[in-house]
Amino acid sequence: MQKTLLLYIAIVLIWGATWLPVKLQLGLVPPSVSVAYRFWLAAGLLLAWCLLRGLNLRFSPRQHAAIALMGVTLFCTNFVFIYHGSQYLPSGLVAIVFSMIVLMNMLNGALFFRRPIDRRVAVGAVFGLIGISITFWDDILAFDATSGASLGLLLCLIGTYSASVGNMLSAKNQMSGLPILQSNAWGMTYGAMAISLYVLLRGEPWLFDPSPVYVGSLLYLAMVGSILGFGTYLTLLGRIGPDRAAYSSLLYPIVALGISTFAEDYHWTPRVVAGLALILFGNLLVLVRWRLPRRKAA
Repeated sequence: MQKTLLLYIAIVLIWGATWLPVKLQLGLVPPSVSVAYRFWLAAGLLLAWCLLRGLNLRFSPRQHAAIALMGVTLFCTNFVFIYHGSQYLPSGLVAIVFSMIVLMNMLNGALFFRRPIDRRVAVGAVFGLIGISITFWDDILAFDATSGASLGLLLCLIGTYSASVGNMLSAKNQMSGLPILQSNAWGMTYGAMAISLYVLLRGEPWLFDPSPVYVGSLLYLAMVGSILGFGTYLTLLGRIGPDRAAYSSLLYPIVALGISTFAEDYHWTPRVVAGLALILFGNLLVLVRWRLPRRKAA
């Protein structure tokens, strides 16, 4: 339980802190090209690490197909759709849409693995989604379906569902005995190949920003956000299931707001604090197993 809690806290802190490096990536380099750089670098470092440690990187064609499906959904289409959708939506609304992965993972878990939906997790998810909605209530009120926001909402939903499918495929691969480290190394390679093909088909220029800010944020996203982040999250997923692991996504924006307090002078309001309280209460319902005291026999 202690290791599981440490994994949970680690992924919340790692991915909650990626918003700033992602923001620093925007500018000269097209977003899809930046994502391609990120996963080519992460894949290369992971493959090199596996070779140095003498880990087996040979898999059957069928296993490679399973890893490729996970890689494309988790490391390519997930990011491409959400990056494009984010151009039409405020960041708070994107966070709300992505938090829907909690419900998607519960439903997909029942669909893929015929796992019964845990009522306690479902109730906790409802509290969490209400909390995240209260936190970004201003962004909800600002939503204008007549503008490109409706397209952005659709793209972000598709990207989120792609991430959920990737979660299911990773869980299935772990159940079949595929190691997480090597699977991620090949999966990121396939994801980087898919993103590169997408960039070529769109005719986007392969620009690069040599500034320390861009290079530093790229290194952080590749090494910490991708290698360490996905390794931690998928390990957590294998231990507690896709539904509970996905609940961590509700806390990423809260960590981001905490960083923004110091980096951008963000001011907390009573509404945001109330939203955080609901999210934390949902965490208790999802992660803590309540045991009622047994009655002593007469």
